[in-house]
Amino acid sequence: MSELKLMMNQKVTRVVMLFILLLVGFILTGYYLLLMQLKPIDPGDNTCIDIRIAENSTAGQVAELLYSNRLIRNETLFLAYCRHKGLDSSLKAGHYQFNRSQSLQEIAAAISVGKVVTIAFTIPEGYTVDKIGELLIEKNICSIEEWQEAINMDYNHEFLQLADPGEGKSYLEGFLFPDTYVIAEDTSATEIVNAMLGNFEKLWTEEFEQQALNQDMNVYDAIIIASMIEKEAMVDNERKIISGVIQNRLDRDMLLQIDATILYLLNNDEKDIIFYEDLEIDSPYNTYKYVGLPQAPIACPGKAAIDAALNPEQHEYLYYVSRGDGSHQFSKTYSEHLQAKAQYID
Repeated sequence: MSELKLMMNQKVTRVVMLFILLLVGFILTGYYLLLMQLKPIDPGDNTCIDIRIAENSTAGQVAELLYSNRLIRNETLFLAYCRHKGLDSSLKAGHYQFNRSQSLQEIAAAISVGKVVTIAFTIPEGYTVDKIGELLIEKNICSIEEWQEAINMDYNHEFLQLADPGEGKSYLEGFLFPDTYVIAEDTSATEIVNAMLGNFEKLWTEEFEQQALNQDMNVYDAIIIASMIEKEAMVDNERKIISGVIQNRLDRDMLLQIDATILYLLNNDEKDIIFYEDLEIDSPYNTYKYVGLPQAPIACPGKAAIDAALNPEQHEYLYYVSRGDGSHQFSKTYSEHLQAKAQYID
């Protein structure tokens, strides 16, 4: 009886062990199949596939879109994964580019953070509002109409309250900060302008506002001076020297006689030669005709030019003339200036 019972126990044990092994096998197989469902459709296919997720799309609609473009193997698994990770309510609309070498996890993560197709562009220092618009239009980032609408909107920034550029000039001149911007493909011209103004405000507040207050200088005058420096200085180490010349002439109530202001009022900063008749134009931007600063900034200066405007070099120079290579010859007296002109221009 005991031997029979022992044999029965051994048989049950073998059955149980076999069942456990089969169960583990099923679990491992299921886990393997699950992992396969998460893997890329084709690890060797890096072809970009454009996906546009509409606003207010549900997680189910996103899953269907991905499956129809053969980017995921299983819609239900995508939804289950997103729910498990808490991503199903944070899938963002926009234009995406995926490929079939990306896993389900990578695709879900990209959509949850809004890793949309982006465009990068750089605004050089010294560009005017008009030239910035031309650059954006040339890159098909916005249309002429969209840019004009954007620059004519009201923007709530304190530093713009003093803006008074006169007819035909933008009140944003000087404040669209030159930098490299990375934007989503569907970013509007208004959003771009806001980003540039925000960039300027951050820089001014963090680095220059207190300096200007210490010198009893408002932001508008500082940017007017910086814009002239930006357009006149072609060599980095001359910015503060030119700033010093501007300050010296202002202190003596001398005409600034800065060619860049003439080119700005002519709307032609590509012009090589300024004629005497240009110097007679009756305009608050004509620094050959009116003492003091021009009416408004003549370009959008970069950080270095703003720094130079607030930190002019202390010297006795009152004049400078181009040497023809981007650098300038600086002079303390008019007679020295005439000699420099004879050497480099006449």
